[in-house]
Amino acid sequence: MNKPSMPPNENRSPVAGPGVWYGRDLQPRSDWIRDFSAAELAELDTAVRAFRAGGTPVAGISPASFPLPVLGRALAGILVDLLEGRGFAMLRGFPVDRYSREEQAIAYMGIGSYFGKARSQNAKGHLLGHVKDLGLDIKDPKVRYYQTSRRLEYHTDSVDMVGLLCLKTAKSGGESFIASSMALYNEILAHRPDLLPALFEPYPTDRRGEVPEGMQPWFDMPIFHRHEGRLSCIYVRQYIESAQQHFPEAKRLTRAQVEAMDLIDQLVNDPQIHLSMAFLPGDMQFLHNHQILHSRNDFENWPEPERHRHLLRLWLAPASARPLPPVFAPRYGSVTPGERGGIVVRGTTPRVPLEAE
Repeated sequence: MNKPSMPPNENRSPVAGPGVWYGRDLQPRSDWIRDFSAAELAELDTAVRAFRAGGTPVAGISPASFPLPVLGRALAGILVDLLEGRGFAMLRGFPVDRYSREEQAIAYMGIGSYFGKARSQNAKGHLLGHVKDLGLDIKDPKVRYYQTSRRLEYHTDSVDMVGLLCLKTAKSGGESFIASSMALYNEILAHRPDLLPALFEPYPTDRRGEVPEGMQPWFDMPIFHRHEGRLSCIYVRQYIESAQQHFPEAKRLTRAQVEAMDLIDQLVNDPQIHLSMAFLPGDMQFLHNHQILHSRNDFENWPEPERHRHLLRLWLAPASARPLPPVFAPRYGSVTPGERGGIVVRGTTPRVPLEAE
């Protein structure tokens, strides 16, 4: 079993810097939303059409095959803020209705390639994911929440960065919520420091049937980690609880571990702490999973199938990402920046589906 990544005598000083933020400060402001300029959109349009004409498979898109001389410089600055700053970005104004699905995928994956390498999001090898209600039952242990209209509790994804591009919105609901896990740590340190050690202990987490060769159907992972001077967070309570339900041989959670998760959920659902945002078609949201938790309200779709809520998703591994401790390897496959994260099982072949599967 992996040892906790927080020695008992570690200095538990508060986290400082731009990664510590509160929704109460950002909610009234709009400076965290960046609109594409007309020149950037024109450059993006040129790149999309040139890439499509060149015949390169979308799975192989890169800054070299998708040049953005002007926008690319802006994306480099945004990446620094994602990895070293407040950990999230919202880009607004991409004209999704102007493009075919293939062109939407090219544009979005092209932008994503400036942030990192696309990683497989499921056992099927999807480099481009589709967040869409497929009418599946979450009680099926192999179904994941992004395939339903159910509320997603606050969580992180198993990769350095996640991105969403909104194509269509729901009739009601589906709002996005994010929170700084660094601010959460500081709040726990200030008010319940007795629970911090429990958050550095392993929590068995369900793989939802997507099991790499030679691995168990769950992985053991602390919620907080300290490594080379950085604090990181990984948290999916719904899958922690399903591991307790489905795998009696997995380690049972202690009372302190459950109480610590209860406190996280209480804090993160406080409007003083989280930031809410309603997506518009063309919005691109990018999050740094090691310092941001995200959630989504349940939603109701329009009756017409062609109007159903639909988002494209990317999982990205930046080459400039922070170092991670070895405990991440059973989930990330590797801890090498630029080559880690995602889900790969026997038979997984990377591909780019243009519709939800």
